[in-house]
Amino acid sequence: MSAVSAVLFDRDGTLVVDVPYNGDPERVRTLPGAAEAVAFVRAAGLPTGVVSNQSGIGRGLLTIEDVARVNRRADELLGGLDTWLYCPHAPDTGCPCRKPRPGLILAAAERLGVPAAECLVVGDIAADMLAARAAGARGVLVPNAATAPDEVRRFARHSAPDALTAVRDALGARPGRWPR
Repeated sequence: MSAVSAVLFDRDGTLVVDVPYNGDPERVRTLPGAAEAVAFVRAAGLPTGVVSNQSGIGRGLLTIEDVARVNRRADELLGGLDTWLYCPHAPDTGCPCRKPRPGLILAAAERLGVPAAECLVVGDIAADMLAARAAGARGVLVPNAATAPDEVRRFARHSAPDALTAVRDALGARPGRWPR
């Protein structure tokens, strides 16, 4: 397995509470351990990014500006990530960047200057894991109440209870120890 050179997170349900089609920055709430996960990765000297499907734009429920405002608020609460990429297309468009396709991960890796195969992708649904696999990256599922039970079973060997545990395990840190 390749070394981890960057960590890419899904946004909704992984870093922040999933509020469907949220265009209101005031409704952004981080999930427990999310800010610590980002800080842990940054302390390890690795770049971070967010890769997120935002089909509300393609469905006419959100504007690009709405998503940008929500992303800025999430970025503030999480302590800052190096890149934010999202797919604005509806699911039926066949867009190559919409997860489970690899486009967002490949673009984020390029933007961060690392090989996609050296990215860790942390997400809460199968589409995140499948996009990681399609890009040649490593995926870790962080299931939540909305994660389908069959997805939890399917990716049980590649899962963690939360984002902080996911990055600690992937970077080989013992629980409670920060990288030096």
